[in-house]
Amino acid sequence: MRPMSFGQGGPSQQWDPWKPNSQQPWSGGGADRSPDWAALADASEARAKRRRLLFIGGGALATVAIGTAVAVAVVSANGGNQASPGASSQLPGASDLPSPTGTVPSFAPTSAPPPLDPNDFIASAVKDKAPLSPDILFPGTQLTMGETVYKKGPTADTENCASAAKATLPKALTDNACTRLIRVTYTKDDVAVTVGVAVFDTQAQAAKARQQADKKSIIKSLSGGGVKDFCSGAVCRSTTNTVGRYAYFTLAGFTDGKNVTEKDKVVFATGDDLQEFTFRQIRRRGEAQASAAANE
Repeated sequence: MRPMSFGQGGPSQQWDPWKPNSQQPWSGGGADRSPDWAALADASEARAKRRRLLFIGGGALATVAIGTAVAVAVVSANGGNQASPGASSQLPGASDLPSPTGTVPSFAPTSAPPPLDPNDFIASAVKDKAPLSPDILFPGTQLTMGETVYKKGPTADTENCASAAKATLPKALTDNACTRLIRVTYTKDDVAVTVGVAVFDTQAQAAKARQQADKKSIIKSLSGGGVKDFCSGAVCRSTTNTVGRYAYFTLAGFTDGKNVTEKDKVVFATGDDLQEFTFRQIRRRGEAQASAAANE
């Protein structure tokens, strides 16, 4: 078969509706040839079909893009635990965060006031205002020190301090303006001890009275109420001490009139117990007043 001729100038290009400048097909030869309308219709239908395919494909791509955007939005809304592995690297570091603004509140250091000193309240009559009597200073009907129980006997209270003292003690009390002397007697078997508490206006007066006291400075024993007279003529053991504005004394001996010797440990122990108890009672007096003042 002989090849088809397309006229002068060699074979012409096949017409492609999608290729620019391509020749359109004509039904006949010559200059007055008319267009092949069937071919043109087929080409137009082909173009419309391809355009519809493109629209359909573009819509599918748009749907995928929207779906991806929604998925990313849902992941972001659900928190960091569902984010992609690279999401944490996109978060700002601590150094990138803005610093807090405004004035940081400051507080002045506070401290509790120092506790009040009980000694201040028993050092002077100006502060030592709590009630005072033999039963307040020596309450109850007996006293227990360790395993020893002492029975409380008679009590006495006088503003004439010298009248309740003997030997050289009256002068020491008077010279330093003793204002009151309280006495009480305790017994244990055949041993008795009288405690005397002399009250002064100041701590300095009490300390000076103690300095002026000597071995002969003793208080008068207090008997009665079932307690026999003791230490009237026999040798007894005595002590002298001070705390605050108080000077306190003890006189211990036998109720049967025997002299006390260094071997009579029970007498010494009785005197020591009673002077220790007296010190504690005066100290508690100061503590109670200090506590009350602190709570005002």
